[in-house]
Amino acid sequence: MPREEPSEPPASADARPTDVSVLGIALRHDRVAVVVVGIALVGLALRLVALGTRPFHWEEARVGYWALRSLDAGAYQYRPVAGGPLVHLLAQASITALGPSEFAARFPIALLSGMLPLSALLFRDRLRDSETMLFALVLGVQPLVLYYSRFLRGDVPLAVFGLASLGFALRAWDRESRRDAYAAAITLPLAASASGFVAGYLLCWLGAWLLVVEQRPVATGNSGAVWATLRTLRQRLTGGVIPAARASLLAVGTTVFLFAPREGPGVGAGLYDPGDLPVVLYEGTVGALWRFVGVRIVHRSPEGAHAILPYVRDAIGLVSAVALPVFIVGVIVTLLTRHARSRRPLVEGVGYWGILGVGVFPTITEVSAPWVLVHVVVPLSLPASVGFAALIRRGVAAASQSEHSAIDAGTVAAVALVVLTVGAQTGAAAASGVYGPSDRSNQFAQYAQPTADLEYVESAVEVAAADASTPTVAYVGPEFSVPDEQALRSPPVGDAFGKRLPLPWYVESAGGETTSAVNASVFAARYREARPPPVVITDPASRSPLSETLGSEYEATTPRVGLWNREIVVFVDRTVAQRANSTSERPRLDR
Repeated sequence: MPREEPSEPPASADARPTDVSVLGIALRHDRVAVVVVGIALVGLALRLVALGTRPFHWEEARVGYWALRSLDAGAYQYRPVAGGPLVHLLAQASITALGPSEFAARFPIALLSGMLPLSALLFRDRLRDSETMLFALVLGVQPLVLYYSRFLRGDVPLAVFGLASLGFALRAWDRESRRDAYAAAITLPLAASASGFVAGYLLCWLGAWLLVVEQRPVATGNSGAVWATLRTLRQRLTGGVIPAARASLLAVGTTVFLFAPREGPGVGAGLYDPGDLPVVLYEGTVGALWRFVGVRIVHRSPEGAHAILPYVRDAIGLVSAVALPVFIVGVIVTLLTRHARSRRPLVEGVGYWGILGVGVFPTITEVSAPWVLVHVVVPLSLPASVGFAALIRRGVAAASQSEHSAIDAGTVAAVALVVLTVGAQTGAAAASGVYGPSDRSNQFAQYAQPTADLEYVESAVEVAAADASTPTVAYVGPEFSVPDEQALRSPPVGDAFGKRLPLPWYVESAGGETTSAVNASVFAARYREARPPPVVITDPASRSPLSETLGSEYEATTPRVGLWNREIVVFVDRTVAQRANSTSERPRLDR
């Protein structure tokens, strides 16, 4: 693949050594690396501040609940319907170390995403220094990426490892570096383990590569670039069989470790049992792939199928609202680079990745949600950063000239206005969306984001769980009821589990035991002579009959567990409620 040659000289003679860590570069006083590391530290701080204050989204609650169940049972098995294994394994480790809380569950995602700006250093050979620093800055503070860096899903980890695997692979190609090839072999399985959206990455990478390598030479009458690149790749692989074998073993070993089952109830084979090695190797590779294909492709229809154009239209509208500067500048720079005299395959190819993602990811997703756009914004951040750097260079050049002062002043003013506008939009979006309330006005939030703080419910369950003589929580209503609560202790589970979300996380993390009744009449008959559970959860339609059954000894609250049209009623024993209010660190729910 052709290489672009940045016109800016490196910051020092050893600014781009072949094999040296980011820390090693920084210790050599490389100003670019120091700036990028500083940006990463600031970005990490932005991700960690008030990390546990927002209540769990249903997706987060589902992952958190199954992490708790896996820790309790000691068993885990990859299930594509529940997402990639990486998020589950990281959540388990963090909860074990820090205890069950929203902060602990989200912490690994925030930590990984804080490293995202460091990936800009992997592309230094093909970027100017100013472009590298701006690329890191955009990755560190872009509001949409920042919001979902504080969210227990695999989208941002996929973006982190997907971008890193591309960077390592590109450096391995440019420098013929074995270490970078080994790093790429490890980071690609990590990306695959983060989210099934990795299939979209592979599609976008293939399309971008074809556009960069083949389309442009065809337009100029010089065809066959694809085959020439493949021949070069074959020559390098045949000339380095042992390094290629090592990279393959690293990739397979990483894949098996991430996707292999952990033995326990309901899981017959485990990663750490030597006698299960053949089963583990199969389940961690071929078995996991077939599970993914079966769930996400073969058996996806009709529930997972949807019209494509409405999802694409929603994605374009939303990305224009939450990441307009990156989206517009990224697309423009990509298209301009395609027709420029000097080739910049990296800028062009990563831009194609982002542009193709606008169509690919809304097509393969099952839910039209803002987190899908992370996979568009991250790649478009690179060409956008190139555009921002060019704009700033033009403003600086205009300000430093002595002639034609009127024209220069206008250019400086225009550049300053654009920079201030982009900065103000980013700051306002971060303040209102990332750290603002989770309600319908928040464009980053998805429907299943509770608007009420559920800390009060968790505190009440924790207080009530001290009495083991009776179930702690009773779910009442046909959509919440199950014949046997034990059926929800291990997957697969029925629709009632989904209707209860996000409450299963709060009940499980507080150590509560649950029961259920199909309606208020069944509940009243069951507890006519016995004391009801201290916490009763139901739908608004059952509030009146349950109020009569529970009487004045219980107080009711109505938290909203979705952005709209999703309210529940929580009855709490007044004695338990008083003790919960005294121990809770947050205000109680509004009535």
